[in-house]
Amino acid sequence: MLKFILGPLGGYAAGLTLATTILITVAGMMTVVFAFAFFGDFLRTKVVDRFFAKRKKFSDRNRKFVGIWKKYGLPGVAALTPVLLTPIGGTLLAISFGAPRNKLILYMFISASIWSVIFSGAIYFFGNEVLPDVIKPDPIQ
Repeated sequence: MLKFILGPLGGYAAGLTLATTILITVAGMMTVVFAFAFFGDFLRTKVVDRFFAKRKKFSDRNRKFVGIWKKYGLPGVAALTPVLLTPIGGTLLAISFGAPRNKLILYMFISASIWSVIFSGAIYFFGNEVLPDVIKPDPIQ
């Protein structure tokens, strides 16, 4: 759920089938999306504001997020979420700019599905050649 690429790597290392890995990776991202879409305000007021009360409003990082939102909108943020923003970061960015929940969930689901197929497929088809032995599944199974 935290880093999208860890789902396909973990599924490959565990020896799961490609389809199972894709489904679990999508489910992991969508768990974060649902949690923050429905409980994001609560989490922000009770957790984030308590521990990070002294945040600068106009930091370089905040300006980058505003630039991403203005340039790409919700579809672009959803497309960039698995690759650059992580599921938590992309969801929080979209929610903070007032994206409607139904569109947020739809776009994130489409993005998670596409990137899960790409990442999982690449890892399953090229994993034996490029991944270290620690990640490769046990051939004895």
